[in-house]
Amino acid sequence: MATASVAFKSREDHRKQLELEEARKAGLAPAEVDEDGKEINPHIPQYMSSAPWYLNAERPSLKHQRKWKSDPNYTKSWYDRGAKIHQADKYRKGACENCGALTHDAKSCMERPRKIGAKWTNMHIAPDEKIETFELDYDGKRDRWNGYDPATYARVIERYEARDEARRKFLKEQQLKKLEEKNNKQNEDAEVSDEDEDEDDLKVDEAKVDESKQMDFAKVEKRVRTTGGGSTGTVRNLRIREDTAKYLLNLDVNSAYYDPKTRSMREDPLPDADPNEKFYVGDNQNRISGQALDFKQLNVHAWEAFDKGQDIHLQAAPSQAELLYKNYKVIKEKLKSHTKDAIMEKYGNAADEEKLPRELLLGQSERQVEYDRTGRIVEGLEMALPKSKYEEDVFINNHTSVWGSWWKDHQWGYKCCKQTIRNSYCTGAAGIEAAEAAADLMKSNIARKATSEDTPAPAEEKKLATWGSEVPDDLVLDQKKLNEALKKEDERRKEERDERKRKYNVRWNDEVTAEDMEAYRMKKVHHDDPMKDFLN
Repeated sequence: MATASVAFKSREDHRKQLELEEARKAGLAPAEVDEDGKEINPHIPQYMSSAPWYLNAERPSLKHQRKWKSDPNYTKSWYDRGAKIHQADKYRKGACENCGALTHDAKSCMERPRKIGAKWTNMHIAPDEKIETFELDYDGKRDRWNGYDPATYARVIERYEARDEARRKFLKEQQLKKLEEKNNKQNEDAEVSDEDEDEDDLKVDEAKVDESKQMDFAKVEKRVRTTGGGSTGTVRNLRIREDTAKYLLNLDVNSAYYDPKTRSMREDPLPDADPNEKFYVGDNQNRISGQALDFKQLNVHAWEAFDKGQDIHLQAAPSQAELLYKNYKVIKEKLKSHTKDAIMEKYGNAADEEKLPRELLLGQSERQVEYDRTGRIVEGLEMALPKSKYEEDVFINNHTSVWGSWWKDHQWGYKCCKQTIRNSYCTGAAGIEAAEAAADLMKSNIARKATSEDTPAPAEEKKLATWGSEVPDDLVLDQKKLNEALKKEDERRKEERDERKRKYNVRWNDEVTAEDMEAYRMKKVHHDDPMKDFLN
């Protein structure tokens, strides 16, 4: 005999289940009903083709495989955001020290930190927040839209509708503006052509403007057979198919290299061809022309500016780098023009449209002058010599000659007074005589000094005293006092080396004798003396 495969927690549960079924069959217990109110038997399959033998199957079912009893602990509700439950009048023990709410501590408080917290002021106590805990089921934990309020999406719709309305209004204004311009042109022209009659259909009222024409901005046109991309705009550098492929321009194996992966050919495939007849000169041409060259210069400017200490980075702040580069070009152009104007103002402009007079060009003129055999002028005026733009024959400081009219000993001067100082006052012939006399006197002094054979008298050797003055002739040193002074000097030097031997009752004597100075001089160590290490 086969055994049933139904599992019960205990034999007692199995017995109670059987009794419940017998009671239902006898009509003593309420029968189980489905969603439609029909009486069902839990042991009869509802949607299963072959049910187990112990269920007394009459119709198919899969109810025994479903969890038809839902867990009452699971919920689909969400947190009530911003809800408050209680408003206290005074501070409570254990509440937040900052705001006074009982549902959090001071560390987790989201209110602005008060200068004096509610714990000490006992004023402006914040209400307690509503704390909720939910036990979500499997789907609720993984629902990314759990707690989302669909009403908030209305803001997004309103924003887009406002933008679309603004676009429609702008396009309508543009359309009406064009129509008004055409009407003004037609009013000015007297003759009306056939083309103007065809355009009369466009003259409509503002309310009758076709909305579909205004919404052309939303029309998506696919790019087909363009150099910028294919039908979807995802293919880069897609050439027009009627053009010759770049790798077919020159079939020589030693010509420019073509990379099939990137579809690039850097060098010119036809370098010897006429540039006016070539439509492709290589991809390198794109790198040295157009916006690529401008971007390269922008990069170089950003690098140089960063090296000089400016805080500029092309990749981090491209707009700032481009603005600084534009300002740099404007300032550079202004400085260049200012320098040019300064040079032209100082030295003139040889390419100026104003022509120089003929007198200054070649010294020629159309005036006719006739001379006789002796060279005297018979008819006409003598042609004046052209003068330079510098001042000539201007005498300053009472001079009768110009600066540079006299030269002597590699120095320029004035011929009238023979002075070599430009801003000097003219002294005339008296100054020349005085200068010659001074020169003769200097020469005689130099000659006398050279011929003099007198040798300087030898200086008498004077014995210097120990205190820095000359030793008097009648100075006599007492040998005993000198020995005592030498002993005192030795004791003083020992005390300097070892301060522990110095006594507290020190008596200082300001009287210095000649023997003391001589002892100090004899004991003094000269640091420049090469034999100082052998003393004492």
